[in-house]
Amino acid sequence: MTADWPHASPAILAAFLASLVEFIEAMTIVLAVGAVRGWRGAIGGASLALVLLAVLTALLGPVLIAIPLGWVHLVLGTLLILFGLRWLRKAILRAAGVIPLHDETAAYQRQTRALQTAGGVLGGWDRLAVATSFKITLIEGIEVVFIVVAVGTSGRGLIGPAVLGAVAALLVVIALGAAFHKPVSMVPENSLKFIVGVLLSAFGTFWFGEGMGWQWPGADWSLLGLNGIYVTAALVAVLLCRQEKKAR
Repeated sequence: MTADWPHASPAILAAFLASLVEFIEAMTIVLAVGAVRGWRGAIGGASLALVLLAVLTALLGPVLIAIPLGWVHLVLGTLLILFGLRWLRKAILRAAGVIPLHDETAAYQRQTRALQTAGGVLGGWDRLAVATSFKITLIEGIEVVFIVVAVGTSGRGLIGPAVLGAVAALLVVIALGAAFHKPVSMVPENSLKFIVGVLLSAFGTFWFGEGMGWQWPGADWSLLGLNGIYVTAALVAVLLCRQEKKAR
């Protein structure tokens, strides 16, 4: 079944934004590895992880599509709610000033200092460079795979658009990293995490309801209402957290 692109656009947006955040964090470490230990190991480790993630996505997608859609909605909807609320909680606390904003430049500097204290390369492949790039790309990429598979299997024909969104995010981050050779700090990552937290929470709630057999008013249009509810609740939470911080 081919994708209905207007219907698939929310899935593409969710996969793109979530993947963008994860790939930015991975690229920061890969850039630090390349600058300190050399680009051969940095690119090699990241490439190995991307191949493994592609295989994982290719294996999981067909398996979940074969499962009755109601069960997929119920299970993945629950996981997306938990996943989205975790992102949203951190975004709320950062927006309220309770915890510091995520700083890719600072993360780059920390990783650079750590790599500079390690021993030199005796010959051949730099195992530390390969392992560091592989690990960070795999860790961040697993979250991307989960989001892509969860979004893509929520409806028939959505796995392709979800993968497209993730690949587009990867290409954007690679292009920015290659062009500037420094952390992608110009992207408002903390704001993106707030948006992605809202989107994933709303998607998860919608699909959980679908799995429970609920009839959402307005069908897919109810997603707009769910997003509005989560945005409103999150903004209220930011205000309450700010007031609590001032009262201390």
